[in-house]
Amino acid sequence: MTEQGGTSLTGTHQPQVFAPWLDETAEPIVEFRGVTKKFGEFTAVDDVSLKIHSREFFALLGPSGCGKTTLLRMLAGFETPSAGKILVEGQDISAVPPNMRPINMMFQSYALFPHLTVAANIGFGLRRERKSNSKVKARTDEMLKLVQMEKFADRKPHQLSGGQRQRVALARALARNPKILLLDEPLGALDAKLREQTQFELMNIQEELGTTFVIVTHDQEEAMTVASRIGLMNHGDLAQVATPADIYENPNSRFVADFIGDVNLITGTAGESAQENGEAVVVFHPDGGQMNFNARSPDGIQPGTKCDLAVRPEKIHISPTKPESAANLLEGHVHDIAYAGNLSTYHVRLADGSIVKAQEANRQRLGNRDITWEDPVFLSWESGSAILLDR
Repeated sequence: MTEQGGTSLTGTHQPQVFAPWLDETAEPIVEFRGVTKKFGEFTAVDDVSLKIHSREFFALLGPSGCGKTTLLRMLAGFETPSAGKILVEGQDISAVPPNMRPINMMFQSYALFPHLTVAANIGFGLRRERKSNSKVKARTDEMLKLVQMEKFADRKPHQLSGGQRQRVALARALARNPKILLLDEPLGALDAKLREQTQFELMNIQEELGTTFVIVTHDQEEAMTVASRIGLMNHGDLAQVATPADIYENPNSRFVADFIGDVNLITGTAGESAQENGEAVVVFHPDGGQMNFNARSPDGIQPGTKCDLAVRPEKIHISPTKPESAANLLEGHVHDIAYAGNLSTYHVRLADGSIVKAQEANRQRLGNRDITWEDPVFLSWESGSAILLDR
């Protein structure tokens, strides 16, 4: 998401990064303060504090049972916090009923009324607010145009595809012009190709309207695609809150690195550190006696600390010949190859029996590539491509 501002090389305007969370004076539109939710003895959400800013597309991500949907339902008003406060524009909304909050929710099931037309579904909430017929029609027509469903205004939900029903549910949720729209697994029922297309439609609509979107998903690719920031949850806690790029490139724990994308994790001990290109680079001593590696350490891990080295498969170069120079180097044999069309993942078995994954784009046809099963290979990566994670 971008805002206009700044000066480009041509003297006109260039996009300015949208990042209100970096401004300590910026007031959030939503704030969770020490929020806990218990169901009997089970703690679903554990002392969560979080700020979400106006116009953000914020994603709550995590495995099943991590607390993300419970957090969303408390914001919507369908659950009451056991402790803590939830503020919207600085006001505690704990006592405000769901229908009186400046918030709408789009459910996973879409919850469309089967006996109403598309237009009637979209205008339902407006009629409940006793808006005039002319205002209901004008707003309904506006929403139909926004989601490109004008031609289907008179159809019933059962006459629509899954993607079309999703658009109608979105239009209905937006019709009342909420300040905040909550989306609970909104694309889960769509096939992969339609889900990808709809993700970009959601982003465009959100940016056009400027509404704050909060989406719950267990699909990491979906969160990485649509979100300005991601809150990754685990066992009721927020494991990390960051932009998609930062949470991928700079995970703060083994759980985050392992959950977001694919990663190689090697256990060992931190050694001495040095500065390289303005960044702390630490010597890493892997368990098992392999050769040492160099890796980034943003938090300055002290020598002797037990830690994990994390390096993404696409950061690793695989070659049948030994590189002339490499910051980090391993040798092994190709154990398996996962072919995914646009890229291949090579599972390389090292001398100690462990497996390291390297990923490369398929620039040649499958039968023409240089490396195949059981081939001896060398794996190499730069110091800045790996990161040390304190346990």
